[in-house]
This record gives sequence, C-alpha cells and structure tokens, in this order.
Amino acid sequence: MISADLQHKCALVTGGASGIGLATAEMLARNGARVAINDLPGSVKLDEEVSRLQAEGLHVYAAPADMSNTADVDRMVAEAVDVLGGLHILVNNAATPGTRNSISAADLERQDDAFWQQLLGVNLVGPFRCIRAAQPYLSRDGGAVVNVASTAAFGGGGSSTTYASCKGGLVTMTRELAKGLGPDIRVNAIAPGWVKMSGWDCSWDEAEAEEAALKLPLQRIGEPQDYAEAIFYLCVAGHYITGQTLIVDGGLMAGG
Repeated sequence: MISADLQHKCALVTGGASGIGLATAEMLARNGARVAINDLPGSVKLDEEVSRLQAEGLHVYAAPADMSNTADVDRMVAEAVDVLGGLHILVNNAATPGTRNSISAADLERQDDAFWQQLLGVNLVGPFRCIRAAQPYLSRDGGAVVNVASTAAFGGGGSSTTYASCKGGLVTMTRELAKGLGPDIRVNAIAPGWVKMSGWDCSWDEAEAEEAALKLPLQRIGEPQDYAEAIFYLCVAGHYITGQTLIVDGGLMAGG
C-alpha cells in the first residue's frame, strides 16, 4: 500500500461514513492527515466510525451536512477548516443512486423531475458546492480535489440514466474546473467500477456479481481500498496531473 507523510495536511472527505469515502478518510488519517469526515446530519454510522478512528488516536472529526443544501455545505466547509486549521485536500465522494433497484434506460416514467432534481442536487451540484466553498482555502497552499465519478459516465452501467448523466457531468466539471482553478488547485476524478461494501442501501445479487467479476481481467470486484488508493495518489502525488479522470474498474471498460 502506498504511503506519504501527511502530518501537516488537512482533508475533507464527503460521503465518508462507509465504502470508498471511509476507506479514503482512513487512509489519509493513517498517513498523518487531519481529516473531517462528512455524512448526512444524524448519521449514526458517521458517529460510530469517527469514534472508532479517534479511539485509535487518529485526528478525524465529524462534519455532517446535506450536499443538496448550499447553506449546509458552506457551513460544513467553514467549520471543517476551523477545526482542522486549514484545508489542502477535498474528496467529493458523497452520492446517491436515488433508488433501491436499477432503473432501465427505457423506463422514463420512474425518472421524473423530482428524481432528476434529487440526483443532480447531490451527485453533480453537490461537488460543485463543496469546491466553491473550499476554493479560498485550497488555493493558499496548492490544494487538490478528487471527484468520485463512475464508469457509468462512460456507458459502463449504473443504477439509472439519471445517475449516469450526473456522473458524466462530473467528469466534464472536473476538466472545466481544472482549467479554471489551476495552477493553484489540481482537480481530478476517479471512475470506479463495481464496489464491494459500498454502504449504499441498493439491492444487488452479490453472488451473481462475483460470478460476473470472473470475466474481468482482474477477476474480482473492487474493494473500497482499491479506489481509496487511487484517490490517495491523486491527492498527494501526481503533481503534474490535473483535469483527468482515472478509470479504476479491474478492466471492466476494457471489454472482453
């Protein structure tokens, strides 16, 4: 596993109470960073994970907020910076599928205006809100942003057309903000494929997924740590990389 000396770095990870977000927050903290971990207000899971990591002596703090609410995001970022003492790394991982079961691309009725607004507010505008609020702090010392997109953005499947469209927008936004915020802030993204233990309340048949994974070049479903490692690299290394989306999918998009 890669490592770095992050003793003087401060990070904010959204959607950090489970799955990729938690693995990322934990990796940053175990390498010395002070980390604010976000999840929805009232999240029992967030309190449990923060308490667990604090008991191990890691410098982590709860930063509850609703990504679909601008005022809540602004408050969260300001409070996180106050607690951490600065901000060098922002990981936009918070997202929602908005459904317990996948919606066919042909099923337009289930993807009504309310569904679109919900997913856009969290999955696309949410990361923009976070970056906008964090920009003044990230600019001070040459910060890094990593957005968590999805292979769904490139036609690699997903829970709905709405979800895939939001993730496609996030890939485009990553490129645009890399141009707009450079050279002070690097903005990149990763596009995960299948994720074990994502923490989402969304049904899927794990046995079928494991069987399907055997067709991948790496023949397994990705663990949260696999994706966290890619995020970690883009946060703390890769200093000449910006505006890029790294596909991390075990070879899913390679076909075969």
